[in-house]
Amino acid sequence: MPTPKLDRITFAATFIALFAICVPLILWPDASGAVLGDLFNFMTKTFGVTYLWAGLGSLVFLSWLAFGQHGRTRLGEHTPDFSTFSWAAMLFCAGIASGILYWSVIEWNYYYNSPPLGIEARSERAAEWAAMYGIFHWGVTAWAFYAVPTVIIAYSYYVRGIHVLKISEVCRGFLGGLVDGPLGKLIDIIFMFGLLGAAGTSLGLGTPLIAAGVTHLTGIEDSFGLKLTVLLACTAIFAVSVWSGLEKGIKLLSNLNTGLALALLAFVLIVGPTAFMIKTGTNAIGLMLQNFVRLNTWTDPVTQSGFPEGWTIFYWAWWIVYAPFMGLFVAKISRGRTIRGLIGGMLFFGTAGCAVYFAILGNYAMDLELTGAYDVTKSLGENGGPATIINVIATLPLSGVMVAVFCIVALVYLATTFDSASYTLAAVTSQNLEEDQHPARWNRLFWAFAVALLPMALMFVGGLKSVQSASVITALPMIVLLLVMVLSFIRDLKGTAPQAQAAAQKAVQPAE
Repeated sequence: MPTPKLDRITFAATFIALFAICVPLILWPDASGAVLGDLFNFMTKTFGVTYLWAGLGSLVFLSWLAFGQHGRTRLGEHTPDFSTFSWAAMLFCAGIASGILYWSVIEWNYYYNSPPLGIEARSERAAEWAAMYGIFHWGVTAWAFYAVPTVIIAYSYYVRGIHVLKISEVCRGFLGGLVDGPLGKLIDIIFMFGLLGAAGTSLGLGTPLIAAGVTHLTGIEDSFGLKLTVLLACTAIFAVSVWSGLEKGIKLLSNLNTGLALALLAFVLIVGPTAFMIKTGTNAIGLMLQNFVRLNTWTDPVTQSGFPEGWTIFYWAWWIVYAPFMGLFVAKISRGRTIRGLIGGMLFFGTAGCAVYFAILGNYAMDLELTGAYDVTKSLGENGGPATIINVIATLPLSGVMVAVFCIVALVYLATTFDSASYTLAAVTSQNLEEDQHPARWNRLFWAFAVALLPMALMFVGGLKSVQSASVITALPMIVLLLVMVLSFIRDLKGTAPQAQAAAQKAVQPAE
């Protein structure tokens, strides 16, 4: 099968825009950091409620789709390409990066010391809400952002037969022939730049975490040079993976890392305060379900504590900028599944997987704080997040081995996310991509290294705020893009629903 042709305009414009953003960040880090901080405050205070409404809208749209007449529509007359385990492993690893390892260990501490809703800091009630809020931020609403573009793109690709993996193409139902002109190119460039911004956020968190682990194990000073070395090593790993393709690279890495992660979690659950972790996790899930609507709509308009802006809105923005990328990638690996199965699988596996991390790693760290075994709060203030996380893991039996395993899992999580991102970027810069066709290898390899440019620049700026700003700023145009995709999809359903429903009646044997 011939290699797909390159979309030169989209390819060149995206790289030039990326280069134009990275250079000022590197040359003027202090000024850039101040500008990013100002933009973060402006975006969250002015448009923050927009992100919350986007979350609610995603949940309503997916519920209508999954439980309505279109839920049984099969995405392609084909058995699923991957087993349920491999499919779930790939979508989970691609969607969470090493961010889950970073935040699941320490996110509760921020809520414990600065709780929402006027709760007294460091109280028993604060501890309960602290254990819950991370599960909420990585839960159903978050994965709904991923599922919306996934089902839209998969429907266009497998049911309508439009074998073009571009965001602009799934906007055709609403924009018509405008997607063939400059507007279509602009849409694809916005998507790609948003993905690069999201990549910068994840690598900006994951790289210092792995570097702190290396420092703990080897004694090498935690410096910018070490972080850069870790970043390049990670880039090399996912470059090899993305060169190998979906079957040999991404699938194998995802399966491997899922197994390692499950082993790590099982070990912590067994040797840690098992009863406390299980009880606190169960309590957190109940608290979240009881307050689910409240959590999705809380803007704190009276006291204006800044909690929704600093946390929920940041998280929703982070998930939003990843959403179209996840849509393209998961659509590519979801041939043969039904719309209902696709939505249900993404929401269940994604939410359950993240909840397990917070219930085990987060509650293990909280127990250290509550019992006085390790002062997580003091460590965060003195050493920062990455070093504190590694210190928490080092309190486990076989500390050296567990820190090493933790760092390997973090490294492979980054690799599986960004080989998927590189694959997607290469797909978008290809003119056509048939069902069994893949982007050119050189194109995949190019974006594997290009993805590392923005996090490298953000490391010059430094600070969590600059990393958060990269997501929040790039997420707003993505919300508009997701709305256009939904409107286009609804129009497309009217024209293709009869054929799709007929195809759904055909017996298709499940994957072995």
